[in-house]
Amino acid sequence: MEARPEAWPNIIYLDDFNMKATQVTLPGQRILVVGTSGSGKTTLARALSELMGIPHYELDALHWQPNWMSTPTDEMRARVAKAVAETTWVMDGNYSRTQDLSLGRADTLVWLDYPFPVVMWQLLKRTIRRSFRQEELWAGNKESFRVSFLSRDSILWWGIKTYRRRRTQYLRIMSDPVYADITFIRLTSPVKMRAWLAQVSMFASEDK
Repeated sequence: MEARPEAWPNIIYLDDFNMKATQVTLPGQRILVVGTSGSGKTTLARALSELMGIPHYELDALHWQPNWMSTPTDEMRARVAKAVAETTWVMDGNYSRTQDLSLGRADTLVWLDYPFPVVMWQLLKRTIRRSFRQEELWAGNKESFRVSFLSRDSILWWGIKTYRRRRTQYLRIMSDPVYADITFIRLTSPVKMRAWLAQVSMFASEDK
């Protein structure tokens, strides 16, 4: 059974997936949400932020400047260090150059470890929507159809390239004794993510 922050009591519920009563692992107060591009990290992080009443930091928002310019590493690390120094937060993103800072302060890591076809389908739908609607993202940037589908900078190609790497990375982190104090919550499908989030929502409502 997974470790659980002491601030949260045991909760028993009927697992919709194996029809057995199991213990729900609930998050602490400094939560890092990770997963391959398109897995839904930011959506989940925002939901947790609203449910728990804690600040949300999106690493993409801290990283990107206008015209898709990257924030220099020193400045990026300073921004992340300031965010994680707070008592409570939920952060989402996979940036390796700041991971020591976020993992060093996190008490919970939520990993959206979905099958490759699921992630790519979600990523494709998101990319089409953003390109077609010209949704404004970080620092006023927008995804274009040409870059998204017809260039080496395609987010779809990035998702394909990094999927296996991310899985290897987080499996290694989960087994690393350096991070033994972190509660790991590994959600392997959108259905299980929604079921887990519903349990967090239920407890958060009762706790208010």
